[in-house]
Amino acid sequence: MSAGTPAQEHRARVVVIGDALIDELRSPTGMREFVGGAALNVAVGLSLLGEDVILLAMVGDDEPGRRIREYLDGHRVRLIASPSPSGTSRAVSDRADGGEPRYEFNDAARARRISFDAEARAALDAADLVVVSCFPFDDIEQTAELRAAVDRARDRLVIDANPRAGMMHDRGEFLRGFERMAGEALLVKVGDEDADLLLGAPLSEFVSRIRRGGPGEATGGIGGRNPAVLATAGRDGARLHDDGIEVHAGIVELPGPVIDTMGAGDATLSAVVHRIAVDGVPRTDVAWSAALGDAMAIAAATVRHEGALLRRPREGSAAAS
Repeated sequence: MSAGTPAQEHRARVVVIGDALIDELRSPTGMREFVGGAALNVAVGLSLLGEDVILLAMVGDDEPGRRIREYLDGHRVRLIASPSPSGTSRAVSDRADGGEPRYEFNDAARARRISFDAEARAALDAADLVVVSCFPFDDIEQTAELRAAVDRARDRLVIDANPRAGMMHDRGEFLRGFERMAGEALLVKVGDEDADLLLGAPLSEFVSRIRRGGPGEATGGIGGRNPAVLATAGRDGARLHDDGIEVHAGIVELPGPVIDTMGAGDATLSAVVHRIAVDGVPRTDVAWSAALGDAMAIAAATVRHEGALLRRPREGSAAAS
């Protein structure tokens, strides 16, 4: 299957757990708003790639929440919403001075929680894959609830650390909660910025910790296997590490300028999860190379548009062939 062609014959049931919010982008040219959130981006991306997707996220009963619900409906993603007493989460990216963006989050985003009620647990039990992204791992009680809710889905679990400094309350607890869950997952995604924020160390060191199950000795993971790790490093592309396999994929060149890198990581994860949903977990370097190459092509198409909506390379482009 090429990166430009969605799967039409297979629709996996995927549940995505995490954040849904309004992205407010401020720049010298003005202010624009997008429906976003890492988990929401992944859920919508997977739906665009052909999967049957449910999103578990906290969404307020307000106008921004209505916009999120309509957006998800438009992309055929079913929402199981957790109540939000403080309204809908909002992230402000301020680039008004033309420099590096500064991110601020409202009270709802900083206090986000997922309610794992009967409806949510039924969806998780029926899922072919469960993806967790931008979860509050520094909330001990919430992380325990997550562990209990996905207890029967450990062999179907994908986790993206996706920490946000403006959302995090306790870096050490976030790292502990994330690593404990990651050591039991099928696939874990981390980025170079995650490694710097959580560990103050290079990405390679963070990958090694995850592969061996945390700061100590190897735990054996699921069925005696440590988790596969998808490591993204911006301009340096991405690497996949999985039991003696290490493959690298560089940035894919496509026509047109890079407009917005906000959705690159989420698009990459969506594409890899889609490949697992269709073909199962790759077990050879050739298979992983193909999966990662497709993912990087999709990420390259995504960053050539404003916002984080997943895009596929146009038919006829080198990356889509």
